[in-house]
Amino acid sequence: MEAGAATVVRSPFGMSRPFNSVGRSGAYVPDFVRFGTKLPPSIKHYTSIYQPSSGHRRMGFGNRRCLVVWASSSPDSAGSTAPIAPLQLESPIGQFLSQILISHPHLVPAAVEQQLEQLQTDRDAEKKKEEPSASGTDLVLSRRIAEVKANERRKALEEILYTLVVQKFMDANISLIPTIAPSSSDPPGQVDVWPSQDDKLEQLHSPEAYEMIQNHLALILGSRAADSTAVAQISKLRVGQVYAASVMYGYFLKRVDQRFQLEKTMKILPNASNEAESDTQPAAGGNKKASGEEFSSQGVASHPEISSWSGGMSPGGFNHGIKASRLRNYVMSFDGETLQRYATIRSKEAVSIIEKHTEALFGRPEIVITPQGTVDSSKDELIRISFAGLKRLVLEAATFGSFLWDVESHVDSRYHFVMN
Repeated sequence: MEAGAATVVRSPFGMSRPFNSVGRSGAYVPDFVRFGTKLPPSIKHYTSIYQPSSGHRRMGFGNRRCLVVWASSSPDSAGSTAPIAPLQLESPIGQFLSQILISHPHLVPAAVEQQLEQLQTDRDAEKKKEEPSASGTDLVLSRRIAEVKANERRKALEEILYTLVVQKFMDANISLIPTIAPSSSDPPGQVDVWPSQDDKLEQLHSPEAYEMIQNHLALILGSRAADSTAVAQISKLRVGQVYAASVMYGYFLKRVDQRFQLEKTMKILPNASNEAESDTQPAAGGNKKASGEEFSSQGVASHPEISSWSGGMSPGGFNHGIKASRLRNYVMSFDGETLQRYATIRSKEAVSIIEKHTEALFGRPEIVITPQGTVDSSKDELIRISFAGLKRLVLEAATFGSFLWDVESHVDSRYHFVMN
């Protein structure tokens, strides 16, 4: 590379590392995004599955090939262009499930069961095949064919998982935020034209989990959390990073809350989780097991909220004003190894879904690294969004992560693919 040339990095939402590396590596949320009185410089736009009024439905995003799904339209839906989901499904199985999801959503579970059975049959048949005894070209070709088939099965599995996540939103009567498209006006118009569904999203979580999500919102929005009508001009890339991190946080939170609710029902919760709640978390924690140094030594310095559970933050840092809760105390009772395991996304398929969904929603902006190693933000797209809109994005992302945990566990019980 010539001296003075800039480096272009093309995967701002790439997730090659587990959730527990977020924050340390800066892959998703470089200092984690917190919107205080001084606003960061920017946010951006994207695409989805549409329902045109001409009797058909279209799925697509960006400049990729679009799938047109024919389905009967009710009189009430005439003229409706409400999006179903941002991501276009491309595999034959994904396209088939998209048709079912639009025309007969109640048949999706049965269709998924059928497709999973077929995937299992195909995988079993592939395992029973013997490689050619001859070496050379035949062996290489055989292995290549097996690799292509395995990749096709993995893509189909990803789109089955995504379909089930979208269906859970539909069952809750919640519309996913559509692709945030580039503004043609100058200055750009406000992007958050979607309706508020905060109450519906809250009902999808346990009281303890939703309290943790409120803490998560406080970390991100800071002192502007209650200023819902204020509008900020923010980096679209940064908002996409916040969204991806919030999906991972929702995934982690559902995993922890599931165990917490089970132990609460069985009345075997640790004593710390049953203690009376205090108004705020102390600035200096005394629990050695949950100390920041202990987490760091175990490789769990990740999401700022996980780090802040240690109580090692300064009074003005992320820990400031965060409410204590039974679930928070419960997580603080974990040792470093357990916390790291719970903070890791279990399958490559789930990681890929988070990447693709975020890119479909916010696009795939190019990140330019200057010769000095800094990020060139001159090409960073800015969007205007209210703090109420930011809250809706974060709530949806956390719920998406929670649903992703649910469907991953459900599908794995029928078609094993989770490795840890």
